Amino acid sequence: MSERTDIAELSYEQARDELVAVVSRLEAGGAGLEESLALWERGEALAARCQEWLDGARKRLDAAREADGDGQERPGSADS
Repeated sequence: MSERTDIAELSYEQARDELVAVVSRLEAGGAGLEESLALWERGEALAARCQEWLDGARKRLDAAREADGDGQERPGSADS
């Protein structure tokens, strides 16, 4: 299985947790250039996966609002 494939199969929480670990390793320093580049690339792919999940969640919320009526926000809802 390729790195891209395994990232595509991660849940949001799994991708986020691994991204946090990658950032921590990069911030700690001590890695060689090749390892740092590999970590950076992995982090970029993980961040993109997280964004995919968030975009999908936004679309589902928008669809639910439209199905619930006129698509207007309900009192007390926040759009961020």
